[in-house]
Amino acid sequence: MAQKFIYYFSRRALLGLLAAGLASPGLAKAPNSSLRPVARPKAGVKPRRPNADQLVEAAGLTGTAAFAVADVSSGKLLESRGATALMPPASVAKVITGLYALQTLGSEHVFRTSLYTNGVVEGDVLKGDLILVGGGDPVLSSDDLSQLASDLKARGIRGVKGRFLVYGKALPFVERIDDAQPDHVGYNPSVSGMILNFNRVHFEWRRASGRYSLKMDARTRRIQPAVASATMVVADRGAPVYGYRQSGGIDQWSVARGALGGGGARWLPVRNPEVYAGEVFRTIARSHGVLVPKAQVSKTRPAGKVVAQHSSPPLSVIVRDMLKFSTNVTAEAVGMAATVARKGQVSSHKSSAREMSQWAARKYGTKAKFVDHSGLGDSSRVTAQDMVTTLVAAHGSGFGELLKSIPMRNADNKIIPNSPLKVRAKTGTLNFVSGLGGYLTAPGGRTQAFAIFTADVPRRKSIPKSDREKPRGAKTWNGRSKKLQQALLRRWGAVYGS
Repeated sequence: MAQKFIYYFSRRALLGLLAAGLASPGLAKAPNSSLRPVARPKAGVKPRRPNADQLVEAAGLTGTAAFAVADVSSGKLLESRGATALMPPASVAKVITGLYALQTLGSEHVFRTSLYTNGVVEGDVLKGDLILVGGGDPVLSSDDLSQLASDLKARGIRGVKGRFLVYGKALPFVERIDDAQPDHVGYNPSVSGMILNFNRVHFEWRRASGRYSLKMDARTRRIQPAVASATMVVADRGAPVYGYRQSGGIDQWSVARGALGGGGARWLPVRNPEVYAGEVFRTIARSHGVLVPKAQVSKTRPAGKVVAQHSSPPLSVIVRDMLKFSTNVTAEAVGMAATVARKGQVSSHKSSAREMSQWAARKYGTKAKFVDHSGLGDSSRVTAQDMVTTLVAAHGSGFGELLKSIPMRNADNKIIPNSPLKVRAKTGTLNFVSGLGGYLTAPGGRTQAFAIFTADVPRRKSIPKSDREKPRGAKTWNGRSKKLQQALLRRWGAVYGS
Protein backbone atom coordinates (compact mmCIF):
# COMPACT_ATOMS: atom_id res chain seq x y z
CA MET A 1 0.00 0.00 0.00
CA ALA A 2 0.97 3.54 -0.29
CA GLN A 3 3.23 4.81 2.43
CA LYS A 4 1.36 6.01 5.49
CA PHE A 5 1.86 9.51 6.83
CA ILE A 6 0.71 11.48 9.90
CA TYR A 7 -0.11 15.19 9.85
CA TYR A 8 -0.75 17.19 12.97
CA PHE A 9 -0.54 20.69 14.41
CA SER A 10 0.85 20.42 17.90
CA ARG A 11 -0.40 22.46 20.83
CA ARG A 12 3.13 23.72 21.44
CA ALA A 13 3.41 24.93 17.84
CA LEU A 14 0.02 26.62 18.11
CA LEU A 15 1.00 28.44 21.31
CA GLY A 16 4.24 29.47 19.68
CA LEU A 17 2.45 31.00 16.72
CA LEU A 18 -0.02 32.77 18.98
CA ALA A 19 2.81 34.20 21.01
CA ALA A 20 4.53 35.37 17.85
CA GLY A 21 1.30 36.94 16.63
CA LEU A 22 0.79 38.92 19.84
CA ALA A 23 4.21 40.45 19.43
CA SER A 24 3.72 41.34 15.78
CA PRO A 25 3.44 44.96 14.52
CA GLY A 26 -0.22 44.43 13.65
CA LEU A 27 -1.09 44.29 17.36
CA ALA A 28 1.42 46.83 18.62
CA LYS A 29 -1.29 49.48 19.01
CA ALA A 30 -4.24 49.22 21.38
CA PRO A 31 -7.44 47.89 19.76
CA ASN A 32 -10.25 50.34 18.95
CA SER A 33 -12.64 48.50 21.25
CA SER A 34 -11.96 46.52 24.39
CA LEU A 35 -11.45 42.78 24.01
CA ARG A 36 -14.15 40.70 25.68
CA PRO A 37 -12.74 37.91 27.87
CA VAL A 38 -13.87 34.37 27.13
CA ALA A 39 -16.35 33.19 29.73
CA ARG A 40 -15.12 30.34 31.89
CA PRO A 41 -17.41 27.34 32.31
CA LYS A 42 -19.19 27.17 35.64
CA ALA A 43 -17.67 24.93 38.28
CA GLY A 44 -18.79 21.33 37.89
CA VAL A 45 -20.15 21.90 34.34
CA LYS A 46 -18.35 19.96 31.61
CA PRO A 47 -17.73 21.81 28.33
CA ARG A 48 -19.95 20.59 25.53
CA ARG A 49 -18.32 17.88 23.44
CA PRO A 50 -18.32 18.46 19.66
CA ASN A 51 -20.72 16.19 17.83
CA ALA A 52 -19.51 13.91 15.06
CA ASP A 53 -20.52 16.24 12.23
CA GLN A 54 -18.56 19.06 13.85
CA LEU A 55 -15.50 16.81 14.05
CA VAL A 56 -15.82 16.04 10.35
CA GLU A 57 -16.09 19.72 9.47
CA ALA A 58 -13.11 20.57 11.67
CA ALA A 59 -10.97 17.99 9.85
CA GLY A 60 -10.99 20.18 6.74
CA LEU A 61 -11.10 17.25 4.32
CA THR A 62 -12.14 17.43 0.69
CA GLY A 63 -14.24 14.56 -0.59
CA THR A 64 -16.56 12.34 1.44
CA ALA A 65 -16.48 11.12 5.03
CA ALA A 66 -18.61 8.18 6.16
CA PHE A 67 -18.72 6.20 9.38
CA ALA A 68 -20.81 3.90 11.54
CA VAL A 69 -20.43 2.61 15.10
CA ALA A 70 -22.52 -0.06 16.80
CA ASP A 71 -22.67 -1.91 20.10
CA VAL A 72 -21.36 -5.45 19.49
CA SER A 73 -23.61 -7.05 22.10
CA SER A 74 -26.90 -5.80 20.69
CA GLY A 75 -25.87 -4.79 17.19
CA LYS A 76 -27.57 -1.45 17.80
CA LEU A 77 -26.28 1.36 15.60
CA LEU A 78 -25.09 4.14 17.89
CA GLU A 79 -24.02 6.81 15.45
CA SER A 80 -23.49 7.14 11.72
CA ARG A 81 -22.85 9.49 8.84
CA GLY A 82 -23.22 8.48 5.20
CA ALA A 83 -23.22 4.89 6.45
CA THR A 84 -24.85 3.50 3.29
CA ALA A 85 -22.51 5.32 0.87
CA LEU A 86 -20.30 2.96 -1.13
CA MET A 87 -16.69 3.91 -0.34
CA PRO A 88 -13.26 2.61 -1.39
CA PRO A 89 -12.03 0.61 1.63
CA ALA A 90 -8.30 0.47 0.77
CA SER A 91 -6.68 -2.17 3.00
CA VAL A 92 -9.67 -2.38 5.33
CA ALA A 93 -10.85 -4.83 2.63
CA LYS A 94 -8.40 -7.29 4.19
CA VAL A 95 -10.87 -7.69 7.07
CA ILE A 96 -13.29 -9.37 4.67
CA THR A 97 -10.47 -11.33 3.02
CA GLY A 98 -9.26 -12.63 6.39
CA LEU A 99 -12.75 -13.79 7.36
CA TYR A 100 -13.29 -15.33 3.92
CA ALA A 101 -10.06 -17.32 4.11
CA LEU A 102 -10.43 -18.41 7.74
CA GLN A 103 -14.04 -19.51 7.38
CA THR A 104 -13.33 -21.37 4.13
CA LEU A 105 -9.94 -22.99 4.83
CA GLY A 106 -9.93 -23.12 8.64
CA SER A 107 -7.56 -21.45 11.09
CA GLU A 108 -5.14 -24.43 11.11
CA HIS A 109 -4.78 -24.63 7.33
CA VAL A 110 -1.16 -24.67 6.10
CA PHE A 111 0.41 -24.14 2.69
CA ARG A 112 3.05 -26.63 1.54
CA THR A 113 6.05 -26.12 -0.72
CA SER A 114 7.50 -29.42 -1.89
CA LEU A 115 10.45 -30.96 -3.69
CA TYR A 116 9.44 -33.89 -5.91
CA THR A 117 11.53 -36.34 -7.88
CA ASN A 118 10.52 -38.66 -10.70
CA GLY A 119 13.76 -40.58 -10.86
CA VAL A 120 16.07 -42.71 -8.76
CA VAL A 121 19.13 -41.92 -6.69
CA GLU A 122 22.30 -43.71 -7.70
CA GLY A 123 25.19 -43.00 -5.40
CA ASP A 124 24.66 -39.35 -4.54
CA VAL A 125 23.13 -38.35 -7.89
CA LEU A 126 19.43 -38.07 -8.71
CA LYS A 127 18.87 -39.54 -12.18
CA GLY A 128 15.63 -37.83 -13.13
CA ASP A 129 13.90 -34.53 -12.62
CA LEU A 130 13.82 -32.45 -9.45
CA ILE A 131 10.63 -30.40 -9.17
CA LEU A 132 10.00 -27.44 -6.85
CA VAL A 133 6.21 -27.27 -6.42
CA GLY A 134 4.70 -24.11 -4.95
CA GLY A 135 1.55 -24.49 -2.91
CA GLY A 136 0.60 -20.82 -2.70
CA ASP A 137 2.48 -20.19 0.55
CA PRO A 138 2.44 -16.37 0.83
CA VAL A 139 5.16 -16.23 3.49
CA LEU A 140 7.76 -18.55 1.95
CA SER A 141 11.27 -17.11 2.36
CA SER A 142 14.79 -17.76 1.17
CA ASP A 143 15.43 -19.27 4.61
CA ASP A 144 12.71 -21.85 3.94
CA LEU A 145 14.30 -22.74 0.60
CA SER A 146 17.58 -23.15 2.43
CA GLN A 147 15.97 -25.70 4.73
CA LEU A 148 14.55 -27.57 1.73
CA ALA A 149 18.03 -27.69 0.20
CA SER A 150 19.44 -28.98 3.49
CA ASP A 151 16.74 -31.66 3.63
CA LEU A 152 17.57 -32.67 0.05
CA LYS A 153 21.21 -33.06 0.99
CA ALA A 154 20.19 -35.13 4.02
CA ARG A 155 18.54 -37.56 1.59
CA GLY A 156 21.99 -38.21 0.14
CA ILE A 157 21.53 -36.17 -3.03
CA ARG A 158 24.49 -34.07 -4.18
CA GLY A 159 23.62 -33.61 -7.85
CA VAL A 160 20.83 -33.87 -10.40
CA LYS A 161 21.17 -35.48 -13.84
CA GLY A 162 17.87 -34.37 -15.26
CA ARG A 163 15.82 -31.22 -15.29
CA PHE A 164 15.10 -28.82 -12.46
CA LEU A 165 11.48 -27.73 -12.85
CA VAL A 166 9.46 -25.13 -10.96
CA TYR A 167 5.67 -25.37 -10.85
CA GLY A 168 3.49 -22.50 -9.63
CA LYS A 169 0.01 -23.20 -10.96
CA ALA A 170 -1.61 -23.91 -7.59
CA LEU A 171 -2.89 -20.34 -7.96
CA PRO A 172 -3.41 -18.39 -11.19
CA PHE A 173 -0.66 -16.08 -12.37
CA VAL A 174 -1.41 -12.40 -11.77
CA GLU A 175 1.15 -10.09 -13.35
CA ARG A 176 0.18 -7.09 -11.21
CA ILE A 177 -2.36 -6.78 -8.41
CA ASP A 178 -3.39 -3.34 -9.67
CA ASP A 179 -2.50 -2.12 -13.16
CA ALA A 180 -2.89 1.53 -12.13
CA GLN A 181 0.14 1.46 -9.81
CA PRO A 182 3.68 2.48 -10.88
CA ASP A 183 5.83 -0.40 -12.16
CA HIS A 184 8.43 -0.19 -9.41
CA VAL A 185 6.40 -0.27 -6.17
CA GLY A 186 7.16 -3.39 -4.15
CA TYR A 187 3.62 -3.67 -2.77
CA ASN A 188 2.25 -4.46 -6.27
CA PRO A 189 4.10 -7.65 -7.29
CA SER A 190 3.02 -10.62 -9.36
CA VAL A 191 1.12 -13.43 -7.67
CA SER A 192 1.13 -17.16 -8.42
CA GLY A 193 1.31 -20.46 -6.56
CA MET A 194 5.06 -19.84 -6.21
CA ILE A 195 5.64 -16.86 -3.91
CA LEU A 196 9.07 -16.09 -2.48
CA ASN A 197 9.94 -13.19 -0.17
CA PHE A 198 6.50 -11.68 -0.93
CA ASN A 199 7.62 -11.76 -4.60
CA ARG A 200 10.05 -8.93 -4.07
CA VAL A 201 13.75 -8.54 -4.89
CA HIS A 202 16.07 -6.32 -2.88
CA PHE A 203 17.91 -3.57 -4.78
CA GLU A 204 20.87 -1.88 -3.08
CA TRP A 205 23.25 0.75 -4.41
CA ARG A 206 26.44 2.36 -3.14
CA ARG A 207 28.52 5.17 -4.63
CA ALA A 208 32.30 5.16 -4.52
CA SER A 209 34.78 7.20 -6.58
CA GLY A 210 31.93 8.60 -8.68
CA ARG A 211 30.64 5.17 -9.69
CA TYR A 212 27.75 3.06 -8.43
CA SER A 213 27.90 -0.55 -7.35
CA LEU A 214 24.51 -2.26 -7.70
CA LYS A 215 23.26 -5.39 -5.99
CA MET A 216 20.09 -7.44 -6.50
CA ASP A 217 19.43 -10.22 -4.01
CA ALA A 218 16.76 -12.33 -2.30
CA ARG A 219 17.80 -11.44 1.21
CA THR A 220 16.46 -12.44 4.57
CA ARG A 221 17.97 -11.69 7.96
CA ARG A 222 20.16 -14.77 7.62
CA ILE A 223 21.21 -15.00 3.96
CA GLN A 224 21.55 -12.81 0.86
CA PRO A 225 21.57 -15.00 -2.26
CA ALA A 226 22.42 -12.97 -5.36
CA VAL A 227 19.83 -12.74 -8.11
CA ALA A 228 20.32 -12.54 -11.87
CA SER A 229 16.67 -13.01 -12.86
CA ALA A 230 16.19 -9.31 -12.02
CA THR A 231 18.83 -6.87 -13.28
CA MET A 232 19.49 -3.15 -12.83
CA VAL A 233 21.41 -0.55 -14.83
CA VAL A 234 21.95 3.15 -14.14
CA ALA A 235 20.57 5.41 -16.87
CA ASP A 236 21.58 8.99 -17.66
CA ARG A 237 18.10 10.51 -17.67
CA GLY A 238 15.96 12.73 -15.52
CA ALA A 239 12.66 10.86 -15.60
CA PRO A 240 11.19 8.43 -15.02
CA VAL A 241 13.13 7.40 -11.94
CA TYR A 242 12.61 3.70 -12.69
CA GLY A 243 12.17 2.01 -16.02
CA TYR A 244 11.07 -1.60 -16.56
CA ARG A 245 10.88 -4.14 -19.32
CA GLN A 246 10.82 -7.91 -19.45
CA SER A 247 12.93 -10.02 -21.76
CA GLY A 248 13.42 -13.79 -21.77
CA GLY A 249 11.95 -14.19 -18.31
CA ILE A 250 14.27 -11.53 -16.87
CA ASP A 251 13.01 -8.42 -15.04
CA GLN A 252 15.19 -5.69 -16.54
CA TRP A 253 15.20 -2.50 -14.50
CA SER A 254 16.87 0.86 -15.02
CA VAL A 255 17.17 3.78 -12.60
CA ALA A 256 17.88 7.46 -13.21
CA ARG A 257 21.37 8.39 -12.04
CA GLY A 258 20.25 11.66 -10.50
CA ALA A 259 17.79 9.91 -8.17
CA LEU A 260 20.35 7.65 -6.48
CA GLY A 261 22.33 10.00 -4.26
CA GLY A 262 25.11 8.45 -2.21
CA GLY A 263 23.46 5.10 -1.61
CA GLY A 264 20.32 3.34 -0.48
CA ALA A 265 18.08 0.34 -0.92
CA ARG A 266 14.49 -0.59 -1.71
CA TRP A 267 12.36 -3.59 -2.61
CA LEU A 268 11.21 -4.02 -6.20
CA PRO A 269 8.40 -6.30 -7.41
CA VAL A 270 9.09 -9.66 -9.03
CA ARG A 271 7.24 -10.36 -12.30
CA ASN A 272 8.52 -13.90 -12.96
CA PRO A 273 7.93 -15.72 -9.67
CA GLU A 274 8.83 -19.26 -10.80
CA VAL A 275 12.07 -18.13 -12.47
CA TYR A 276 12.98 -16.10 -9.38
CA ALA A 277 12.30 -18.91 -6.91
CA GLY A 278 14.08 -21.47 -9.08
CA GLU A 279 17.19 -19.34 -9.38
CA VAL A 280 17.29 -18.61 -5.65
CA PHE A 281 16.86 -22.30 -4.76
CA ARG A 282 19.63 -23.29 -7.18
CA THR A 283 22.01 -20.73 -5.64
CA ILE A 284 21.17 -21.82 -2.11
CA ALA A 285 21.45 -25.52 -2.98
CA ARG A 286 24.94 -24.91 -4.37
CA SER A 287 25.93 -23.38 -1.02
CA HIS A 288 24.81 -26.65 0.60
CA GLY A 289 26.94 -28.68 -1.80
CA VAL A 290 24.02 -29.78 -4.02
CA LEU A 291 24.41 -29.06 -7.74
CA VAL A 292 21.10 -28.34 -9.48
CA PRO A 293 20.59 -27.44 -13.17
CA LYS A 294 19.18 -24.09 -14.26
CA ALA A 295 15.48 -23.86 -13.47
CA GLN A 296 12.78 -24.33 -16.08
CA VAL A 297 9.15 -23.34 -15.59
CA SER A 298 6.72 -26.26 -15.78
CA LYS A 299 3.22 -25.53 -17.12
CA THR A 300 1.81 -28.84 -15.91
CA ARG A 301 2.10 -30.37 -12.47
CA PRO A 302 4.76 -33.06 -12.71
CA ALA A 303 4.25 -36.49 -11.16
CA GLY A 304 6.70 -37.89 -8.64
CA LYS A 305 7.34 -38.53 -4.98
CA VAL A 306 8.03 -35.97 -2.26
CA VAL A 307 11.62 -35.88 -1.00
CA ALA A 308 11.39 -32.68 1.07
CA GLN A 309 8.57 -30.40 2.14
CA HIS A 310 8.08 -27.11 3.96
CA SER A 311 4.84 -26.18 5.72
CA SER A 312 3.78 -22.61 6.40
CA PRO A 313 2.57 -21.35 9.78
CA PRO A 314 -1.16 -21.90 10.42
CA LEU A 315 -3.51 -19.66 8.48
CA SER A 316 -4.54 -17.81 11.64
CA VAL A 317 -0.93 -16.64 12.06
CA ILE A 318 -0.67 -15.71 8.37
CA VAL A 319 -3.90 -13.69 8.56
CA ARG A 320 -2.80 -11.99 11.77
CA ASP A 321 0.44 -10.86 10.14
CA MET A 322 -1.39 -9.86 6.95
CA LEU A 323 -3.66 -7.61 8.99
CA LYS A 324 -0.74 -6.18 10.95
CA PHE A 325 1.66 -5.51 8.07
CA SER A 326 -0.98 -5.14 5.33
CA THR A 327 0.87 -7.37 2.86
CA ASN A 328 -1.02 -7.27 -0.42
CA VAL A 329 0.41 -10.45 -1.93
CA THR A 330 -0.63 -12.38 1.18
CA ALA A 331 -4.20 -11.12 0.85
CA GLU A 332 -4.39 -12.11 -2.80
CA ALA A 333 -2.89 -15.55 -2.11
CA VAL A 334 -5.15 -16.50 0.80
CA GLY A 335 -8.19 -15.04 -0.94
CA MET A 336 -7.58 -17.02 -4.14
CA ALA A 337 -6.74 -20.16 -2.14
CA ALA A 338 -10.14 -19.86 -0.44
CA THR A 339 -11.89 -19.54 -3.78
CA VAL A 340 -10.02 -22.57 -5.17
CA ALA A 341 -11.17 -24.54 -2.13
CA ARG A 342 -14.76 -23.41 -2.68
CA LYS A 343 -14.99 -23.62 -6.47
CA GLY A 344 -12.22 -26.02 -7.48
CA GLN A 345 -10.51 -23.43 -9.66
CA VAL A 346 -10.18 -19.69 -10.21
CA SER A 347 -9.11 -17.74 -13.29
CA SER A 348 -7.78 -14.55 -11.67
CA HIS A 349 -7.69 -12.52 -8.48
CA LYS A 350 -10.48 -10.35 -9.88
CA SER A 351 -12.82 -13.28 -10.42
CA SER A 352 -11.88 -14.57 -6.98
CA ALA A 353 -12.74 -11.16 -5.50
CA ARG A 354 -16.16 -11.34 -7.14
CA GLU A 355 -16.72 -14.73 -5.50
CA MET A 356 -15.70 -13.21 -2.15
CA SER A 357 -18.19 -10.37 -2.71
CA GLN A 358 -20.97 -12.90 -3.29
CA TRP A 359 -19.91 -14.85 -0.20
CA ALA A 360 -20.04 -11.70 1.93
CA ALA A 361 -23.51 -10.89 0.55
CA ARG A 362 -24.80 -14.33 1.53
CA LYS A 363 -22.99 -14.45 4.87
CA TYR A 364 -23.51 -10.90 6.14
CA GLY A 365 -26.01 -9.32 3.76
CA THR A 366 -23.48 -6.79 2.45
CA LYS A 367 -23.56 -4.90 -0.84
CA ALA A 368 -19.76 -4.81 -1.09
CA LYS A 369 -18.07 -5.14 -4.48
CA PHE A 370 -14.40 -6.10 -4.43
CA VAL A 371 -12.00 -6.01 -7.41
CA ASP A 372 -9.20 -7.72 -5.47
CA HIS A 373 -8.51 -9.21 -2.03
CA SER A 374 -6.01 -6.60 -0.82
CA GLY A 375 -7.81 -3.29 -1.33
CA LEU A 376 -5.02 -2.01 -3.58
CA GLY A 377 -7.41 -1.43 -6.47
CA ASP A 378 -9.39 1.74 -5.81
CA SER A 379 -12.54 0.47 -7.56
CA SER A 380 -13.59 -1.76 -4.65
CA ARG A 381 -16.57 -0.43 -2.73
CA VAL A 382 -18.10 -1.14 0.68
CA THR A 383 -20.34 0.82 3.05
CA ALA A 384 -19.45 1.70 6.64
CA GLN A 385 -22.69 0.09 7.76
CA ASP A 386 -21.91 -3.20 5.99
CA MET A 387 -18.41 -3.27 7.46
CA VAL A 388 -19.80 -2.73 10.96
CA THR A 389 -22.44 -5.42 10.41
CA THR A 390 -19.67 -7.83 9.44
CA LEU A 391 -17.53 -6.89 12.45
CA VAL A 392 -20.46 -7.34 14.84
CA ALA A 393 -21.15 -10.80 13.42
CA ALA A 394 -17.46 -11.78 13.63
CA HIS A 395 -16.89 -10.51 17.15
CA GLY A 396 -17.65 -13.75 18.99
CA SER A 397 -15.24 -15.75 16.80
CA GLY A 398 -12.12 -14.18 18.30
CA PHE A 399 -11.32 -12.44 15.01
CA GLY A 400 -10.69 -9.19 16.86
CA GLU A 401 -7.59 -10.70 18.49
CA LEU A 402 -6.03 -10.97 15.03
CA LEU A 403 -6.40 -7.26 14.40
CA LYS A 404 -3.62 -4.81 15.10
CA SER A 405 -3.60 -2.79 18.31
CA ILE A 406 -4.01 0.91 17.42
CA PRO A 407 -2.67 3.45 19.95
CA MET A 408 -5.02 6.20 21.06
CA ARG A 409 -3.83 9.76 20.50
CA ASN A 410 -4.84 13.11 21.96
CA ALA A 411 -5.88 16.23 20.06
CA ASP A 412 -2.19 17.07 19.52
CA ASN A 413 -1.66 13.64 17.93
CA LYS A 414 0.47 12.46 20.84
CA ILE A 415 0.08 8.84 21.95
CA ILE A 416 -1.91 8.64 25.19
CA PRO A 417 0.08 6.41 27.58
CA ASN A 418 -2.03 3.71 29.21
CA SER A 419 -5.17 4.93 27.46
CA PRO A 420 -8.33 3.44 28.98
CA LEU A 421 -9.69 2.99 25.45
CA LYS A 422 -8.39 -0.05 23.59
CA VAL A 423 -8.61 -0.26 19.82
CA ARG A 424 -7.96 -3.25 17.59
CA ALA A 425 -8.50 -2.44 13.94
CA LYS A 426 -7.33 -2.60 10.34
CA THR A 427 -6.02 0.54 8.72
CA GLY A 428 -6.36 1.34 5.04
CA THR A 429 -4.43 3.94 3.08
CA LEU A 430 -4.30 4.93 -0.55
CA ASN A 431 -3.53 8.44 -1.73
CA PHE A 432 -6.65 10.49 -0.88
CA VAL A 433 -8.34 7.39 0.53
CA SER A 434 -8.22 6.40 4.20
CA GLY A 435 -10.06 3.87 6.30
CA LEU A 436 -10.14 2.28 9.74
CA GLY A 437 -12.37 -0.57 10.84
CA GLY A 438 -12.38 -2.69 13.97
CA TYR A 439 -13.31 -2.69 17.65
CA LEU A 440 -13.20 -0.04 20.39
CA THR A 441 -13.34 -1.28 24.01
CA ALA A 442 -14.03 1.09 26.92
CA PRO A 443 -12.71 0.61 30.49
CA GLY A 444 -15.95 -1.04 31.62
CA GLY A 445 -15.60 -3.67 28.92
CA ARG A 446 -18.28 -2.37 26.55
CA THR A 447 -17.13 -2.94 22.98
CA GLN A 448 -18.17 -1.11 19.85
CA ALA A 449 -17.62 -2.13 16.24
CA PHE A 450 -16.81 0.79 13.97
CA ALA A 451 -15.82 1.69 10.42
CA ILE A 452 -14.56 5.07 9.20
CA PHE A 453 -13.99 5.79 5.50
CA THR A 454 -12.81 9.02 3.88
CA ALA A 455 -12.12 9.48 0.19
CA ASP A 456 -11.61 12.18 -2.40
CA VAL A 457 -12.09 9.97 -5.45
CA PRO A 458 -11.93 12.72 -8.12
CA ARG A 459 -8.67 14.02 -6.68
CA ARG A 460 -7.20 10.52 -6.61
CA LYS A 461 -8.21 9.82 -10.18
CA SER A 462 -6.53 13.03 -11.36
CA ILE A 463 -3.08 11.84 -10.22
CA PRO A 464 -0.79 10.91 -13.16
CA LYS A 465 0.46 7.32 -12.93
CA SER A 466 4.05 8.50 -12.65
CA ASP A 467 3.19 10.49 -9.48
CA ARG A 468 1.11 7.87 -7.68
CA GLU A 469 3.77 6.81 -5.20
CA LYS A 470 3.94 10.25 -3.51
CA PRO A 471 1.54 12.76 -5.09
CA ARG A 472 1.40 16.35 -3.92
CA GLY A 473 -1.09 16.97 -1.13
CA ALA A 474 -1.70 13.32 -0.25
CA LYS A 475 0.44 13.38 2.88
CA THR A 476 -1.53 16.25 4.40
CA TRP A 477 -4.92 14.88 3.33
CA ASN A 478 -4.28 11.40 4.70
CA GLY A 479 -2.88 12.85 7.91
CA ARG A 480 -6.06 14.82 8.46
CA SER A 481 -8.10 11.68 7.87
CA LYS A 482 -6.19 9.83 10.57
CA LYS A 483 -6.62 12.75 12.95
CA LEU A 484 -10.38 12.59 12.30
CA GLN A 485 -10.38 8.87 13.04
CA GLN A 486 -8.79 9.49 16.42
CA ALA A 487 -11.23 12.30 17.23
CA LEU A 488 -14.19 10.05 16.46
CA LEU A 489 -12.77 7.21 18.55
CA ARG A 490 -12.27 9.55 21.51
CA ARG A 491 -15.85 10.76 21.13
CA TRP A 492 -17.34 7.27 20.91
CA GLY A 493 -15.34 6.07 23.89
CA ALA A 494 -16.56 9.01 25.99
CA VAL A 495 -20.19 9.05 24.83
CA TYR A 496 -20.96 5.35 24.38
CA GLY A 497 -18.28 3.64 26.44
CA SER A 498 -20.15 3.30 29.70
